[in-house]
Amino acid sequence: MNKRFFLKTSAALAAAAAFGGVHAQTALKFQLDWRFEGPAALFLQPAAKGYFKAAGLDVTIDSGNGSGGTVTRVASGTYDLGFADMAALMEFHANNPDAPNKPVAVMMVYNNTPAAVLALKKSGITKPADLSGKKLGAPVFDAGRKGFPIFQKANNVSNVAWTSMDPPLRETMLVRGDIDAITGFSFTSLLNLEARGVKAEDVVILPYADYGVKLYGNAIIASPKLIKENPAAIKAFLTAFAKGAKEVMANPAGTIGTVKDRDGIINVALETRRLQLAVDSVVASPDARREGFGQINPGRLSLMASQVSDAYGTKTRVDPRAIWDGSMLPAAADLNVLPPAKK
Repeated sequence: MNKRFFLKTSAALAAAAAFGGVHAQTALKFQLDWRFEGPAALFLQPAAKGYFKAAGLDVTIDSGNGSGGTVTRVASGTYDLGFADMAALMEFHANNPDAPNKPVAVMMVYNNTPAAVLALKKSGITKPADLSGKKLGAPVFDAGRKGFPIFQKANNVSNVAWTSMDPPLRETMLVRGDIDAITGFSFTSLLNLEARGVKAEDVVILPYADYGVKLYGNAIIASPKLIKENPAAIKAFLTAFAKGAKEVMANPAGTIGTVKDRDGIINVALETRRLQLAVDSVVASPDARREGFGQINPGRLSLMASQVSDAYGTKTRVDPRAIWDGSMLPAAADLNVLPPAKK
């Protein structure tokens, strides 16, 4: 064995040990919640920089088509891990009480739901109360629409009529005046409206988190099989992810190339803005700073479980204890990843 080979091998083993001591190259399949857009850089950066590999993981990252699909695919065993909305995870648990493999959230990433109501200023809508008696639009599976009863109750909104459409038509119908307001992820719908010729200053955004709705957003979820058989692999994944996410949040423009590498036709400037909006509004939010990146507040999770049970009309009540397992989170120092608060 030559000296160079020995040193390289030793360095690789040391790196693996630092990430949680996983044996060489454990294969993991990971699915995002959506397409390769700005926020996907949080996951693509640690892959591109070799952090997963250094942790002894061979990680495959695929795009998704909605949180519901991601939850289902992790439940079926098609994927080991995924990125999905906590409400969609809760809904799956409560509507499939006998499912043998219900995924579990292992790290919070979007500490607040990105769901918001958006309207054009010319509509006269400036606050939640103005939505009473109005026509709202969103796809039937939209997280904001499904959670709207919680927003509605918190803000005494009444008599709302819904119009359903496919996702690409949502913002188009708002611009055309077919509907008065839409629900959607704030950082997605705002940029979609701009792409349709609307100026940012002409858009009213009512984020759920700012109006009494403290729902959690997207979390990293894992299959019960992986949790049982290889919790060290999950911890290694989360530690490598946190390292890459810290770099992304410190320099969105410098890391957006990881998304471009996966989808060559993205608009880099637009996706950089989308990433920055996501970081500012839901990843490094005031609630995330209070609770700590990756963590949850048990009382807040219990309240959300109750609210989702009511708003989604689930078959059984959501059990918050079955949804979350924080035992594989990295050490506190590794979770210290949020950028300095903006003044």
